[in-house]
Amino acid sequence: MKSQDVITSKKDDARLENVLVLQGGGSLGAYECGVFKALHKRSIKFDIVAGTSIGAINASIITASKHDSPVKDLEDFWLTLIEKPIPSFPSQKFRSMLSSAYSSFYGNPNAFTAMWFNPWLFGSSFNHPYLYDTTPLKETLGEFVDFSKLKESGRPRLVVTSTDIKKGTRVVFDSRRHDIQIENILASIGYPFYGIAWTEINGRYFWDGALLNNTPLIAVMDASPKKDKNVFVTDLFPHEQDDLPKNMMESWHRARDIMFADKTQWAIEVSKRTENHIDLMQKMYDILQNSILDDKSKSKLEEIKKEYQRLVFEQGAVIRKITRIERKEDVHFLFEDADFSSETIRKLIEKGEKDTEQVLT
Repeated sequence: MKSQDVITSKKDDARLENVLVLQGGGSLGAYECGVFKALHKRSIKFDIVAGTSIGAINASIITASKHDSPVKDLEDFWLTLIEKPIPSFPSQKFRSMLSSAYSSFYGNPNAFTAMWFNPWLFGSSFNHPYLYDTTPLKETLGEFVDFSKLKESGRPRLVVTSTDIKKGTRVVFDSRRHDIQIENILASIGYPFYGIAWTEINGRYFWDGALLNNTPLIAVMDASPKKDKNVFVTDLFPHEQDDLPKNMMESWHRARDIMFADKTQWAIEVSKRTENHIDLMQKMYDILQNSILDDKSKSKLEEIKKEYQRLVFEQGAVIRKITRIERKEDVHFLFEDADFSSETIRKLIEKGEKDTEQVLT
């Protein structure tokens, strides 16, 4: 999909921020690695990188790369997650089925372990509220990120979303306001429908941010309400599918795609209305300022001045432009996001890079 010019703002370009928004989607996150490779080749710099679930992991490596080479660290991370026992097969669907079955039983040694392989928990593993422990992912991620670097000048701002299990509300971890650590990233990935463990931080319990919104653009607008945005969004789940599902597995797959696909179009419409309202307020305020007013009216205008400035300059950010990079698929399989086979991961990276180049061209 090509770039979409949303707004031609009257505000100064100095107030414009480049934003990269990364969705959740399990192993499909390798596609986002390819997207970032292509954006990096174009020397596109980001002020904010936001993500949820696997997108939060990708975002953390991009913003806090331990070796000051986010492209290399991100790709090396994904190559580390490859399940080496899975051979290459001509059939993509069969490979995905085999790989996801392998993951579900054995886990992934660098990401999550099945609790039934823990001798202390074997007898009660299915009475637990989750089936997979993410300690290996914590150790793997630690090889590629150094969160102290988020404090360095010139580093992109990291915004990560999660879900408070007890309150059922969105939680945002923002490097501008929080001391983000690996636990905050893990708090974004606990997907209950796949049995991935939740994360506890200071007595609060967190699940995957995708449960509330898989495209955390609104979290960015809330976190940075002053500056207009030039947004790049990765869309891992296809909006459109020409053929109808043929069985229940394909029905669940299609429903899953619809639930997790990018739904920020309404945010764009809100952004348009916000810009119109701001323009109207500016015009009305200019007219009043340049009018001959009595003392009482001047006093009232002065009273509303602070509120006017707050709305226009502190909460008036709009989306100027949005560029979507959308993953397409040839095969429909419900557990494609649990396929960590070498061929699939490498192809996803390659496809993400190629699709991004086409969009930017």
